[in-house]
Amino acid sequence: MSEHRRKPPQNGRRPDGPTSAGRGSVGSNASGGLPPRRTTARPQPGGAPGQTAAQPRMTRAEMRRAAQGKGGGGGSAGPGRGSRGAGKQPPSGPKPKRLIDYPRWGKSGVRRWLPSWKLVLSTFLVIFGGLTGVVGYAYASVSIPSANAASQLQGNVYYWDDGKTVMATTGYNRQNVSLADVPQDIQHDFMAAEDETFETNSGVDPMSILRAVRNMATGGSVQSGSTITQQYVKNVYLNSQQTASRKLKEILISIKIGNGGMSKDQVLEGYLNTNYYGRGAYGIEAAAEAYYGVHANQLTLSEGAFIAATVNQPSTFQNVDTDKTALSIATGRWQYVLSRMVVNNWMTQADEQEALAKGFPSPQKWKHNPGLTGQVGYLVDLATTYAESHSSGQLTDALLARGGYKIYTTFNKADVDALSSSVQKMESQHINPKVRTADQNVQVGAASVNPANGELKAIYGGVGMDKGYYVDNANTLGVPVGSTFKPIDLAAAMTNGAVQTPNGTANPITPDSKYNADDCLKIHRQDGSFIQDNSGTSACPEPDGLLHQANDSTAMPGYQTLRYAMENSINTPYVQLGEDVGYSNVEKMALGVGLNESSLQTDTAGFYIGTSTPSAIRMADAYATFADQGMEHEPVSVKQVTYEGTTESWLPAETAKYAMSQQVANTVTNVLQSVVQKGTGTNAQALGRPAAGKTGTTDDYKSAWFIGYTPQLSTSVVLYKEDPVKGQLESMAGVGGYPKVFGADMPTQVWTDYMSAALNTLPTVQFPTPQPFTQLGSNEPGMPAPSPTTQPTPTASATASASSTASTNPSGQPSDTSSPSPSNTGCSISDIFSGNCNTSSPSGGPSTNPSPTGRHHGGGNPSGPATAGTNNVPGG
Repeated sequence: MSEHRRKPPQNGRRPDGPTSAGRGSVGSNASGGLPPRRTTARPQPGGAPGQTAAQPRMTRAEMRRAAQGKGGGGGSAGPGRGSRGAGKQPPSGPKPKRLIDYPRWGKSGVRRWLPSWKLVLSTFLVIFGGLTGVVGYAYASVSIPSANAASQLQGNVYYWDDGKTVMATTGYNRQNVSLADVPQDIQHDFMAAEDETFETNSGVDPMSILRAVRNMATGGSVQSGSTITQQYVKNVYLNSQQTASRKLKEILISIKIGNGGMSKDQVLEGYLNTNYYGRGAYGIEAAAEAYYGVHANQLTLSEGAFIAATVNQPSTFQNVDTDKTALSIATGRWQYVLSRMVVNNWMTQADEQEALAKGFPSPQKWKHNPGLTGQVGYLVDLATTYAESHSSGQLTDALLARGGYKIYTTFNKADVDALSSSVQKMESQHINPKVRTADQNVQVGAASVNPANGELKAIYGGVGMDKGYYVDNANTLGVPVGSTFKPIDLAAAMTNGAVQTPNGTANPITPDSKYNADDCLKIHRQDGSFIQDNSGTSACPEPDGLLHQANDSTAMPGYQTLRYAMENSINTPYVQLGEDVGYSNVEKMALGVGLNESSLQTDTAGFYIGTSTPSAIRMADAYATFADQGMEHEPVSVKQVTYEGTTESWLPAETAKYAMSQQVANTVTNVLQSVVQKGTGTNAQALGRPAAGKTGTTDDYKSAWFIGYTPQLSTSVVLYKEDPVKGQLESMAGVGGYPKVFGADMPTQVWTDYMSAALNTLPTVQFPTPQPFTQLGSNEPGMPAPSPTTQPTPTASATASASSTASTNPSGQPSDTSSPSPSNTGCSISDIFSGNCNTSSPSGGPSTNPSPTGRHHGGGNPSGPATAGTNNVPGG
C-alpha cells in the first residue's frame, strides 16, 4: 500500500511516537500473530516532558472507583468526565454480599430501583407468613365473649284484653322471641336483604364484601358487606365504634362462631332479636308491633321484606308514613328484597308478581313516644301490682327491670276510652275551676267489672300520670262509700237474721221488714241498751247523752219497709238493722263480697251506713256479686304473664265463691232495681235497660257515689274533693253549681253515659226473678246456717256519726229509763217483723229541726224524695 493512503495516526500521534514502540511489529509477535496487550502511555517520573510509559489495564476495583468518580486509576479523562459518566454506567466490580439486593446491583436508572421478581415473591411470602402467624395466634387466643348487658335488655309489653293489641311498653322496647315464632318466609326475607349465603358461609363472606364495595362504587343497590353472623357479633358482643381492631375482632369471632361456636339457628335468632329497626323498636317482635301492630309470627312475607329493609336505614324508613322520599326509597328496597327472594328460590316469580300487584305494605302511623299517657299509666301500674302480688315473690321490680315479660291484661280499650270520655263530658258540662273556686281539686274515680269472672274492664284513675297526677282514684282508699254500703247490710240481715231480744233469738229479715225511719232516733244494742254518745258532734240534739242518728231530712215517716228505706236512702232503719244483725255478721258479708278488711271501719255504728273506705274497684266488685247471683269473683286485672315465650305458672286461676245464696243476692238486686225505678237513682233510667244501683253521699258532701249494674257489667263512680296540700277531703257544696252534691247527679251522669257505650253491642238481659225468701241463711251448697251473735259496744268517741232508733223489748217497754219515741207507740217486736206495724207518720217528734250542718245524706237528688239520707262521716 502506498504511503499516501496509509491511515493517519489516531489522536494526533505520530507513527513513530512512543506508542508504536509499545505495539511492536507483526512479525516479531511471540503470540503467534496476535496483537500484544494494549498499554497506555503515561508520564514517567523524571522523564522528559511528553514522554509516557506503557500503562497496564485497570483492575475491577479501580474501574469501580473510577465509575464512582473516586480516581485511583483515573484514566486520562480527568475528574470532570468521570463524574458525568458515573450515573449512566452500571456498577462494575465484584457483586457485593447483601441480604437484600436493593437497590439492585449491576442495574442503572429506573431498573436499579425496580425490585426483582425474587424480591417481590420473597417479600410477599414473608408478609403472608407473618400475617398468617399473627392471625392464627389471634384466632387461637380469641374466644366468644359474654354478651353486652345492653343487648340483653328487654321491655315489658302490656296487652289489651284481646291479647294482640299493645297497650304499653315499659323499659327497653325489645321482646325476644324464638326462631320458631318467626315464619320461614320472614327469615328468608332477611337473608335476601343482608346475607344470601348465610346458610352456607363460615361466618364471613369475602365475596359479599367485594360485591358491597362494587355496588357502592357503581351506585348500585345498597347491601351490607357484613354477613348476618358479623352483624350479630357486632350487636351482641362488640361496641359500635368502628375501628380496625374492632373489625378484626368481629371477623375472628364470626369465624369462630361459624366454625361451630353456635348453630345457624342460634345466630339467626339472636340477630333478629337484637337489630334496631327504627321507631324505637329493637328486635323483630317490637318491629312487627311498631310497624304493623301484630306479633312477629303474624307478619306476611311482604311485610317482612320491608322490615328486613329497615335494618340498613332505620332512621329513614321509620318515616315512610309521612315522608314521600323515604317511602320511595323504602319501596325500591322492598322490591329488591323480593327479587332476591326469587333469585334464591325462596319464593316463586308468580308470588313476587302477586306481592308487587298488591303494592307496598304501608305500615301503620308512627306513634312517636306514646309513653304512659292518660289512663294507660294507671292501667300499667294496676296490672303490675296485681302480677307482683300474685306471684309468690317470683316477680319483683328487679326482674321487671330486666324485661322480657308479656302481661296480658283484662282491660278493654273501647271501654277505657268510653269511661274516660264520659268523665270528660261531665266535667266539661259541670266542672270549671276558672269560673267557680268550689270546682277546684275535684276528683273522679271509676271502675267497671265483669260480674261473670271479676275481670276489670275499665277504670278512670284521674287526668293521667303524664300530667303529674299519680294517685289512681279508682284504686285509692280514704273516700267513704256512704249509703252504697246499705245493700251489704240488707244481704247480711237476710242471711243471718236480726237479734232483737235478750235471749238472742234471730228473726228473719226481708225487704218488707219494717223499721223506724224517723230522724234523730236512738240506736239500741242487741241486749236492748242504748248507745252512749257524749262527743257533742251529732247533728241531732243529745241532751240525754245518748247517740241519736240523723237523716238528711227532718221528716218523721215512722215505720217503713227496708225496701222503702233503701229506695230513699234513709239512715235510721239501716243503722238499727246493722246493730240487730251484728258487727261481725255485717263485716263477714262485706269481706264475702270482696271488700278488704283494712278498708272497713267497724268500730262505730256509722259502719252500717258507709264510714268504710273501699276503693271504687272493690265496690264495683261487691255489686258484681249481687249481679252474679251471690257468686263473688276476686277482681282480676291480669289474665296471663309470659317470660320469653313461656307462660308463668304462678299466676292464680280465677277464684270464685258464694258470698250469699242466690235468693238473697237476687232479692237485693230486686230492691236496688226499685232504687233506679222510683228512688234516688232514677237518673240511671236513661240507660234504657234493666239496671240496679244505689246512690251514696257522705257528711257535708265530701264524697258522692253511684254504683250500678246490669247482668253483664258492674260499674262504680265516685266524686270527691281533696285538699292537695293537707290530703283531706273537703265539702263539695257548690261544686258544679249544685248547692248540695248528691250521688244521683254528676256520678250518675258518668255512669249512664259510660254504661250506654259499653253495653251498646250487647243484648238486653233481664235480671232473674227472686224466689220467695222464707228462711234464714241459704240452701246453697257450702253455705252453713248462721248463728246469732252478740256484738261489742262501740266506743262513745267513735259514735258521733250514728244515732239511735227507739225500740222496745219483748214486753213492749223501753230497754232504758228514757221515754220511748212517739213513733214506737203501739208496735211490738212481732208486729215489726211481721210487717203489721202502723206505718203512718207519727205525731210529735222534735219541736225544732236541728241544723242541717253535719247532717247525713243518702245520695238522693235534691229534687228527689224528702226522706233521702245517708251517714254522718267525719271529714275523710
